[in-house]
Amino acid sequence: MYKAYKFRMYLSDEQSTQINKTFGCARFIYNHFLNKCKENKYIKAYDMCNMLKDLQEEYEWLKEVDSCALRCAIFNLETSFKNFLSKRTSYPKFKSKYNKQSYRTNCIKRTYKGKEYSNIILDLKNKKIKLPKLGIVNIRGYRNLDHIEGKIINACITKETTGKYYVSVLVEKQEVNTEKVKAESIVGIDLGVKDIVVTSNGEKYKNSRELDKREKRLKRLQRKLSRQMKGSNNYRKTKILISRVYSKIKNARQHNIITIVNRLIKENDIIISEKLQIKQMHNNHTLTKNILDASLNKICQMLKWKTKEKGKYYYQVDSYFPSSKLCSHCGNKTEKIKSLSIRSWTCDSCGSINDRDVNASINIMFEGLKMYMNEVLI
Repeated sequence: MYKAYKFRMYLSDEQSTQINKTFGCARFIYNHFLNKCKENKYIKAYDMCNMLKDLQEEYEWLKEVDSCALRCAIFNLETSFKNFLSKRTSYPKFKSKYNKQSYRTNCIKRTYKGKEYSNIILDLKNKKIKLPKLGIVNIRGYRNLDHIEGKIINACITKETTGKYYVSVLVEKQEVNTEKVKAESIVGIDLGVKDIVVTSNGEKYKNSRELDKREKRLKRLQRKLSRQMKGSNNYRKTKILISRVYSKIKNARQHNIITIVNRLIKENDIIISEKLQIKQMHNNHTLTKNILDASLNKICQMLKWKTKEKGKYYYQVDSYFPSSKLCSHCGNKTEKIKSLSIRSWTCDSCGSINDRDVNASINIMFEGLKMYMNEVLI
């Protein structure tokens, strides 16, 4: 089982210069071999690695950076071609220095005279990490962790468009078969735009609408950017300001989602939601921006792996299940609530007044309970 841990890095001037050099060299290698593949034909990664030796003799500045990062750039190119040939992505594109920059380096361990040496060492007690060509770097993150169990596979160093540096450490852990908990509580959740999560208990978690809060500032900055000369210092400064606004939106949105998911998992043993068809939801152009801002798919993904880690249960009801049309009291189906503007309705059969979202979450809960019982009985 693989797990990644992301840390913010605080660098000295020498370390930031070295990282920026490595970004440039890794990008040069990627673009150089991509150009060769375009001119001739696809070259295998093994042959590209052999050609790298001659390239380092021709361009001596390539020797100043981590050689493992250059080879990783070659394997990244090979992965891009494999994805293209499998029709998962489009043809590989040249990398630009104006976007987010990153490079990957592998962890290499050696034993000499009974002592083990490693080029990547993570020390969470002192909040430091040792990286190739950089030495000891100060980091911040995961305040409650003293150490990480498992074997370090690689480290990915990233520079965001805001100018902040991060390192993501990939760790291989021994997969432990977590025993399933004895289920004592269950909840069904309906995902939406106005209220991001509505539970079968009647609780509603409002959508924080982070994009709407900062949209006015974004428009002002983007209008300012459109009037500036491309490539000028002021143009770059405005781009950094725009990146910072987007970073705040992303972080606030993620914090809100993590808070909701953690509370749901802490209070319930069985969680049921509906399968979302995000592409089809985008066809509704009036709600596209709000759907993307809500990050509904991310909630489902987070629930999936967190419940597995805690030994709890998570089920997804089919997207065509008519959760909103069924009365949760008597099961009568109605067609009069096709319009999203109808937020509550009265059942023609039993006369109960149903809140659209709460009623849907209750129906989702009962449908998920059937799935749980089938799994337990089988």
